[in-house]
Amino acid sequence: MKLDILAIGAHPDDIELSCGGTILSHIAQGLKVGILDLTRGEMGTRGTAESRKSEADNAAKILGATVRENAGFADCFFQNDKGHQLELIKYIRKYQPDIILTNAIHDRHPDHARAAQLTEDAVFLSGLSKIETRMNGEIQKAFRPRVVYHYIQSLDVTPDLAVDISPFFEKKIEAIKAYKTQFYDPDSKDPETFISSPDFLEFIKSRASHFGVPLGVNYAEGYTCKRLIGVYNMKDIF
Repeated sequence: MKLDILAIGAHPDDIELSCGGTILSHIAQGLKVGILDLTRGEMGTRGTAESRKSEADNAAKILGATVRENAGFADCFFQNDKGHQLELIKYIRKYQPDIILTNAIHDRHPDHARAAQLTEDAVFLSGLSKIETRMNGEIQKAFRPRVVYHYIQSLDVTPDLAVDISPFFEKKIEAIKAYKTQFYDPDSKDPETFISSPDFLEFIKSRASHFGVPLGVNYAEGYTCKRLIGVYNMKDIF
């Protein structure tokens, strides 16, 4: 199954929070978008791995993702090493995405930066034909996506590009709220966390509005990229 975009996140809900609007926009334009969560979020203060799985499935339906998988890496303890790189290469070669969206290069949670570099390394290595991986007993063909974009998370980062998500912002919030154990719930007895405060969704809205202002739109999601960004037609830039 070839995808146009594969969104990779260290934890379930990273995708919805940071690039959910972009996913909704590109699916509306007819592109195939898949999601890969690297961990089950099992070390999170609120909820369980099982509840996160159910929430992630519901969020994927709201977004309209073609597929959502979980690599099963250890939350907080996965590494950017050969074993994890080879596992991630399998997913990249399986779905052959043109574009990969992944975690912020620097962020509050150490898993995010580690996932960002793991993804960058796996994308490069996936294009090397002498690295052999197998899926369902068959040798996979080498494949390298065209570009990796890093979505912006907790820290204040200046984006290299931004995507207008104005028509899809409310749907993005709906997908975020699918994670009922993670975000604000006045009836919850779980300990409060950075993302469960009633102000956190306002932060998400303010961030999207902030990125939208330079574009002249209501809401946008920002990305950084380690390479020069080029276009075929300068009219595509607004």
